This record gives sequence, C-alpha cells and structure tokens, in this order.
Amino acid sequence: MSGPAAEASELVVLTLVDLLSKLREQQSILETRIKEALLAHPDGPIFQSLPRAGTVRAATLLAEIGDCRARFPDAAALAAAAGVAPSTRQSGKHLNVAYRRGCNKTLRAALIDWAQDTPRANAWARDTYDRARQRGCRHPHAARILAQAWTRILWRCWHDQVPYNPDLHGRLSLITKEAA
Repeated sequence: MSGPAAEASELVVLTLVDLLSKLREQQSILETRIKEALLAHPDGPIFQSLPRAGTVRAATLLAEIGDCRARFPDAAALAAAAGVAPSTRQSGKHLNVAYRRGCNKTLRAALIDWAQDTPRANAWARDTYDRARQRGCRHPHAARILAQAWTRILWRCWHDQVPYNPDLHGRLSLITKEAA
C-alpha cells in the first residue's frame, strides 16, 4: 500500500501507539498509588493475604467493604450486601429463591471476579466450584456460590483482623465436611 492512504494509516497507527504508551504509563502510576494506599491501610494485610487477590482486587474489596465492622454484623449481611446470597421470598406455601438484584454491584463484581479466580490457587475453592457445576449450576451461579463461601472466610478474617491462613481454613473445611 502506498500513497496518501498509506501515509494516513501510518500516522493513525503511530498516534495510537503513542496514546497507548501514555495510557500504560498512567496505569502504572495509578497501580503504584493504589498499592501504597493499600499498604498504608490497617486492614491492607488482611485483603492482600487472600489468594489471588493481588493489589487492585484487594484494594477494591477493601474500598467496598470498608473498615466499619458494625456495618456487617455477620457474614450473611456481607454476602447479602454483595449480592452473592440468594434472595428468598415466601408467601403462604409458595417459596421463591432467586438471584439477588438489589445489592452493591461494585462489591459483587469485585467479589465474584476474585472468587472465580481462586480455584487456580486453592484446592478448597476448586472443590466448591466443581461441586456446584456437578449439581448443574452454570458458571455464573457456581461463581456466586463460591463467592458466598469465600465471603464467610473473608468476613471472619476482616472481623478478627487477621490475615487469611490457608491451614486454618483447611481444618475448618474438614470439620464442616465431617459434620455434614
């Protein structure tokens, strides 16, 4: 290709490459600032200890959950606010269990994004997700089930102000399985 069209295409491509380079620089600066803020927050180590949370996910979870522990008195309140707990409505003999639509959508997106990545790093999460899929749940539903299970662990770590400990969690899941 040659001529004015080729010259215009070359100019457009060079402009886009320059723009993408500048955006990547800004992204790197923002990620550094997020990491610094996360490290400075008293609850930062708790959220950073979560498997596959990374910096941006951990910061998003912390920002959406906050540090007011009275806001979520139990794990069920956190799961409901995040939209990962099913919504149950009953009228007489009719019982309806449905997807929770009224929730903090940013928290739900962050929690599900994190939870659906954890099976790669955590055998318990892999087992929980696989069992949901074997019961016939599609991926979005199985991811919400896993997110709800992680919510109980996240809430306990956050409430007790201790980082995630996979050894402690492993013992708890064995106790839960034995009791079931």
